[in-house]
Amino acid sequence: MKDSIKHFGFNPENYKLLFIGLAVNILGYILMIGGGAKNPGEFNADELFSTTRITVAPILIVLGYGIILYSVMKKSKNSDVKVSAISEDPKTEDKNPKKK
Repeated sequence: MKDSIKHFGFNPENYKLLFIGLAVNILGYILMIGGGAKNPGEFNADELFSTTRITVAPILIVLGYGIILYSVMKKSKNSDVKVSAISEDPKTEDKNPKKK
């Protein structure tokens, strides 16, 4: 069963980085929660505009997305799969006369 899924591009290190990025994203969104008042007549600016909600949480969210992007794009060092952008089908060669 493992050999049939071997062509899939993720290895355990990619999954580890992916889950770390997701955890950082979730932490950033959790830090951004709150700041609302129970009574619509009162306004607490210190709670709403805290450094955690305005600065730290968005930085964590962007950092999490960066880690996720890196985990998706990272190639494994022992990758045997080679992806070719040009098809090796002989039918496609006849359709491009400028190549000759």
